[in-house]
Amino acid sequence: MSTTMTVRLDDEVKARLDRLAEATQRSKSFLAAEAIREFVDLNEWQLSEIQAALAEADAGDFASDAELANVQQKWNVNAR
Repeated sequence: MSTTMTVRLDDEVKARLDRLAEATQRSKSFLAAEAIREFVDLNEWQLSEIQAALAEADAGDFASDAELANVQQKWNVNAR
């Protein structure tokens, strides 16, 4: 199922979308829907990761001093 939605675009973005649709032989609607889907997917993932990290922090689940030293040593060796 799909629904129709109206979106306002700057003239330049509209022109770029027109050119992209022509070059890819896809409809502007398809390209816009795909862009919105990817945007939503990315932002949902990012929010989920932030919420998981906050839950870990609230639970006191932090890296130990030894773990931090190992990471620092790794970067110091590779930086030379």
